[in-house]
Amino acid sequence: MKNTRSLASEKKTHFRWAVMAVIFIGYVVCMADRSNIGTVLPFLKKEFSISNFELGAISSFFFLGYAISQIPAGLIISKKGTRTIVSVAILGFSIVTFLMGHVVSAIMLLVLRLLLGLAEGPAPVGMTTTINSWFPRREKATATGLYIASTQFAPIIAPIAAAVLATNFGWRSVFLWFALPGVLMAGVWFLVVRSTPEESSHVSKAELEEIRNDESGSEKSAGQKSLGLLDKIIRYQPVATLDTNAKVLRSWGIWGDMLAYFFMNNVLYGMLTWIPSYLTVARHYSIIKMGFVAAAPSVGGLIGAVIGGWVSDKIFLGRRKPTMLLTALATAIMMIVLIRAPQNTAAVTASLMLAGFFLNIGWPCFTAYPMGITSRDTYSFAISLVNSGGNLGGFFAPIIIGALLDAFHNNYNIAFLYFVAVLILGFVLILSLKEPRQSAEG
Repeated sequence: MKNTRSLASEKKTHFRWAVMAVIFIGYVVCMADRSNIGTVLPFLKKEFSISNFELGAISSFFFLGYAISQIPAGLIISKKGTRTIVSVAILGFSIVTFLMGHVVSAIMLLVLRLLLGLAEGPAPVGMTTTINSWFPRREKATATGLYIASTQFAPIIAPIAAAVLATNFGWRSVFLWFALPGVLMAGVWFLVVRSTPEESSHVSKAELEEIRNDESGSEKSAGQKSLGLLDKIIRYQPVATLDTNAKVLRSWGIWGDMLAYFFMNNVLYGMLTWIPSYLTVARHYSIIKMGFVAAAPSVGGLIGAVIGGWVSDKIFLGRRKPTMLLTALATAIMMIVLIRAPQNTAAVTASLMLAGFFLNIGWPCFTAYPMGITSRDTYSFAISLVNSGGNLGGFFAPIIIGALLDAFHNNYNIAFLYFVAVLILGFVLILSLKEPRQSAEG
């Protein structure tokens, strides 16, 4: 039900940025609970006597559950809104995180990782749907960049916090303590965020008109300025709006974006899972030193995500493909740099930071791209497809890397070459997409 409160106030509010702050913090909690597993892998291997392949499976099963829950979540959110569903999702995965601190076998941990993914799946669909509903077109990639930045902020603090907890209080304490913030954020989301700005008593008439101004021709005119040769390369042209779920299912734009996102997730979650072990096994770092250096890709990623969203909105005038292409190509180059990096902490840290930066500079646009070709009614379903298929990359990558490490005797150069291969495939897929040009009629 929409709130019947008056929109009489002419004083412009900026409450959408308060909503953005809740989204940012909420997804920091999501990412911390899913990514803490990388730090505790060496402890799990020792306690349960399992192989790298089995460690990869424990990490990967989160993404299987995550992918399974995306499409049902998208369909439900498109009908019921985001407020209650996202709150329940945050509370649910926090409870599962707490239970992970009480497992007595690797199988139990694997099952709980699957449940963690099932519980968390509705959260990103709800959060990106909230961004799509709460922000005007000219701010969508910037807001999405902040959302993606939250995925990088969590891995900056999570490895350090997890390393300190695991070293001083045992690895189980990591899950027990990491569960607490989510319980709080579930309540905050329910109290602060509404599915649409129309439902919020904190949004003035002036702010609502600004948000909805993206439906007028005046808001779209800036994006029609020519960028010359770049527009030809990225195939900048009018694209019909996908205003039904059936059209979404038939769209190469959605499927191509999903497949490219699949390959990007191979790299992102392959790194999140295995960089801590790479630093301890291949670089011989202590657990505490590893915790600090393992945060380097996320430090670079945080900067890249914020800059990338802004660049897409302001420099490329709402075009999404340029930074997506840059992400695939530049990150592939950085994987080769990592292979050649000397046994020097500063060099390794800098290489990891730059890899994270380039991997994330285009990351917001994989989420923002469907916003340009769907309606507000179909975006939830479209992004659930992109997230579902894309995050299967997070399921396969840790297992594949684990198998490669077992087969090649912990040779991490092989893992980085695998990343290069999938990044090149992603680059080709991104080239195949059309860059949507908005018409004055919409």
